[in-house]
Amino acid sequence: MRLLFVCSGNICRSPTAEGVLRHLAHAASLDVEVDSAGLGGWHTGEAPDPRTVRHAKARGYDLSTLRARQIAPADFLFFDRIYAMDQGHVRDLARLAPALHRAKVSLFLDVLARAADAAAIGHEVPDPYYGGAEGFDTVLDLVEAGCRAIVAELARSRR
Repeated sequence: MRLLFVCSGNICRSPTAEGVLRHLAHAASLDVEVDSAGLGGWHTGEAPDPRTVRHAKARGYDLSTLRARQIAPADFLFFDRIYAMDQGHVRDLARLAPALHRAKVSLFLDVLARAADAAAIGHEVPDPYYGGAEGFDTVLDLVEAGCRAIVAELARSRR
């Protein structure tokens, strides 16, 4: 299974999801390929935001080797699932995706609805970039919940 997480610039939300899912999948012995990208290329080649790295490290996730990149047309062909962090990203990805691959795009936290938390439908991972430390903690809380649901889903399908 190949999974891609997408946010605006690939320096806060999507690299957090990449790092968390990679960590949880490894712990569950799941064979998944995980990556992240941004809709914009403003930060291409840069490490994640230092606040993102610091908050992730405090919870045991190493994002230090990740580098930002912009989504590419080939991503729609290569990845099995493409998770967007907010509704705007879903709309942008749906416009960019070839018609045959649009079904791969979904709102990341909708995975919680499939995990029996129907109240989560439509929930977004907020952008912490312009806020304080609490925003990065909120992102991690949401990302951990979503990634745990994905890992559980993948583990069930493996049986």
